[in-house]
Amino acid sequence: MNEYLPTIIAGTLTGTVARLVMLHVDYRQYPGYPHGYVTHLSLGFIAAALGAVAVPAILKPDYTAVTFLALAATQFREVRSIERKTLEHLDEKELVKRGSDYIEGIARTFEARNYLVMLTSLLTSIAFQLGKAPAALLIGLLTIAFARSLMAGETIGDICEVVPARLWFKNTVLMVDDISIMTVGLKEMREKILRDGLAVLIIPKDPNARATIHDLGQRAAIAHTAAVIMGVKKDVDIPEFTPVARKNPDTGAVGLYIVPVEKDPEALLLAVKRTPVLESARSKPLKTEAGRLAGFGRRNKK
Repeated sequence: MNEYLPTIIAGTLTGTVARLVMLHVDYRQYPGYPHGYVTHLSLGFIAAALGAVAVPAILKPDYTAVTFLALAATQFREVRSIERKTLEHLDEKELVKRGSDYIEGIARTFEARNYLVMLTSLLTSIAFQLGKAPAALLIGLLTIAFARSLMAGETIGDICEVVPARLWFKNTVLMVDDISIMTVGLKEMREKILRDGLAVLIIPKDPNARATIHDLGQRAAIAHTAAVIMGVKKDVDIPEFTPVARKNPDTGAVGLYIVPVEKDPEALLLAVKRTPVLESARSKPLKTEAGRLAGFGRRNKK
């Protein structure tokens, strides 16, 4: 087995580095530092070791040893359940909640990244066994780059235009351009909202994007991301300062209102654009004939 030790070390090291690189992509307040990092790096190391050991097990040959990969897959599925429960408990104390859709997306991501780590270490081990260190280094770098790009995913800025919007009151109804947000009864609150509040308009680029941002889970994710990055003056007894995203049923645009700690319109635009598109909210009505007719039929008839 000692002859395969360099192969195992190369695969395990590359897979662990891949997990470290992918861990830094998660800037959205989770996992926490340092305990969350230790947990996920430990799981990444285990996944990398499993992927690296698979190659010597096949070459030995000891095919029964490869069956532990199936057991590892079962254990990694538990990772999703654990992450989901953890985030659900944390969300109970959030002033601006992530929402169940956002939580499920994060949980799936952490499970998938362990599989990517196993793939990275497996391919690196194969390359090391066939071509030694130079081939292993090349394959390792390519798979790490692939894993990082794959897990980045789409953002709201990719599918929508995000522009500043007018925040005003129609009697006691708070408006973002022509979108009704909520009723604010106290005059003092209305004055503070106009003084400290910000608003943006999220305009979908096509019917697919429109269907995506109309999802309640996606809108909750946009409000949460804006609140995390910008800060929010909301407290438990100030519901009027809750960030809210409402849609215009006629145009399909979504208006977001927030009272941030730092009033910086450019930062708010960037925060909204960087909100991830949730897998559960992703919709492709244009892939169907009915969706294409609904999206473009009226315009073509004019």
